[in-house]
Amino acid sequence: MKNLFLILFVLGIVQANAQQTTPLIKLGPAKPVESKYIEPDMKTFNLYNPYENVDSAIKAAEKIAAKEGKHIFLQMGGNWCIWCARFNAFTTSDKKIDSIMKASYVVVHVNYSKENKNKSIQEKYEYPARFGFPVFVILDAKGKRLHTQNSSYLEKDKNYSKEKVFEFFESWTPDALNAKKYDWLN
Repeated sequence: MKNLFLILFVLGIVQANAQQTTPLIKLGPAKPVESKYIEPDMKTFNLYNPYENVDSAIKAAEKIAAKEGKHIFLQMGGNWCIWCARFNAFTTSDKKIDSIMKASYVVVHVNYSKENKNKSIQEKYEYPARFGFPVFVILDAKGKRLHTQNSSYLEKDKNYSKEKVFEFFESWTPDALNAKKYDWLN
C-alpha cells in the first residue's frame, strides 16, 4: 500500500511540474521584416557622363542587342538626381531585378544636366523628359522606341517596388513581345 501511495505521489508531482513548465522560447505574433534601406551617397554618385556621345552609345548598344537577342534600356537622368541614384542602387542590389536586366537588356545611361541635356535624343524619342527623372525608354535592337516609362509609377515610399519594377522589365523583354506567344489571338 505504501508503494502504491508513493507511486501515485511521484506521478502527481511529475504531472504538476509538466503543467507548470514554461517553454524556453516564447513565440509571439509574427512581425514584418523591414528591409534596411540605405540612401545613396549623392556626393559619390557618378553614373551619367555628360560628355558621352549618346548617339554612338546607342548604336553600339543596337549591335550588342541584335547579336545577343536583347532590347535596349535607356535610363535617362543625371548625377544630380536622387531618384536616379535610388533606381541604380535598387536594381543593382536586387538579384532578381539585376538578373532580368542583364539577361534581356543592354543598358545605356543618357545624361540630362546643365552641361548636356541631350536634346537630340529627347527629340528622337518624343521628349521622355516630360515625365521627370529618371525616365526609361525601351528600344528594340534596331533602335525603334517600344515604350517610355514614367518611373514614378514604379516607386514605393522612398524607393522602388520590387514587384512593379520586375513586372515592368518582364513586360518589355524580347520574349514578352514574341508574336509566337500570342497565336491564340488569331
